[in-house]
Formats: sequence, C-alpha cells, structure tokens
Amino acid sequence: MVTIISLLTVASIPAIAHNVEVSEEVAATFHIEPNHNPQVNQPTTAWFALTRRGGNSIPLSQCNCILRVYRTPRANDATPLFEPALTPLNVEKYREIPGAKITFPQAGAYELEISGTAKDQSFSPFKLSYTVNVVP
Repeated sequence: MVTIISLLTVASIPAIAHNVEVSEEVAATFHIEPNHNPQVNQPTTAWFALTRRGGNSIPLSQCNCILRVYRTPRANDATPLFEPALTPLNVEKYREIPGAKITFPQAGAYELEISGTAKDQSFSPFKLSYTVNVVP
C-alpha cells in the first residue's frame, strides 16, 4: 500500500527538464525554452539558477556573469558566435537569476558557456557549459 501511494505521489509531480553543473563552489541549474528544444530563428529564453555551496542563491546583482554561445564542436581558442546580454529573471522558485534571450541562426549543436566572479569575492570564479541542440 505504501509503495502504491508513493508511486501515485511521484506520478503527480510535473516533469520539468533542467540540467545541473558544478564548478568549484558554484552550481547552476540550467533551462532553455521550450523544454530544452529551441528552434532555429525563434527567440528563446535560457536561464541559470546559480547557487553557492550550501544552497544559497546567487542573484545576477552579485555576479559579474558572462554568457557566451559557440557552435560545436569548437576549438579551445574559438571566438563565440555571440555574447547575449544577461538580465535578472524570476523563474519558478528562483529570484533575480541570470537569463538571456537567444536566437539560434542554424539547426545543430551549440555550447552555452556561463562564467562569472563574485562582485564581493564571496565565491570563487566559475565556468560552466551546456550543450543545446537546436531543431529546424
């Protein structure tokens, strides 16, 4: 009986796709609309819920963050295709997290790389990357 109730509870939780990466003492939960399947030439929103070790959120106002977008595969010295401006977003339970509007010019694989330093030196510099497949 307990197993059945547990399965029913889990089945009622909505599925939301997010990817989590960790660099030094910073972790980021990443999401891109719609459902991690952006479409070519369609503006999409990407967001990064940054947290420091222990779970405290890092709002964009406390981070010198940069987002770079590359085609993949890429060389180590590749120049980014573009660096979308980051703006603070309120998404789900997260407040003032880094987010950006991105329009991918072609179908295929892209790498989104977010890096940053603390404005008050409260966390170590970080660099995280995510692969995104853009559909036609």
